[in-house]
Amino acid sequence: MTSNSRRAARQLRIIGGAWRGRKFRFPPQESIRPTPDRVRETLFNWLMGRVDGARVLDLYAGSGALGLEALSRGAAGAIFVERDAASVRALADVLAQFGAPPAEVVHADALQFLRGPVRARDLVFLDPPFGTDPAPVFAALAARGWLAPAALVYLELPARAGPPALPAPWQVIRSGRAGDVGYHLLRNGEGGAAAQ
Repeated sequence: MTSNSRRAARQLRIIGGAWRGRKFRFPPQESIRPTPDRVRETLFNWLMGRVDGARVLDLYAGSGALGLEALSRGAAGAIFVERDAASVRALADVLAQFGAPPAEVVHADALQFLRGPVRARDLVFLDPPFGTDPAPVFAALAARGWLAPAALVYLELPARAGPPALPAPWQVIRSGRAGDVGYHLLRNGEGGAAAQ
């Protein structure tokens, strides 16, 4: 890979909303695996009508692409949680440059963060490093009150893993695949309407 293509791979663009077309950079860590444009477009089509005014939690934020896309599309605010210090600094800079709505970047491990003070969220984005077991995160989200009524949770996994094995009352309401990435929209419990 040339240095030019490596630099290009560390830049993303917002694909919809008020910041549509704006580009932002993120650190070159190999551990950051941004959600591809095509997947983000599909996800936000699924979430049509659910983003405007939503309170967002972007766990394992990495580049921050999912939370930034939600803010661009009218989310009321977002909490970005990331354990890599360089990524935290870069994301804080992007939010300042964009003049973002209320947003907070937290330097913490995802599970550590979820053990702290609870603030109910309408949308939760989970894009953990491949190989991470998401079950403890699901348990913490549901048991501690992080999920507002009718909250939706987005999860990325290796495509080869298939849909996640979820304990009741978790449900997979949408799934897709793009290359090596499997992506799923989930909800907890019987309440609330599924994304259409």
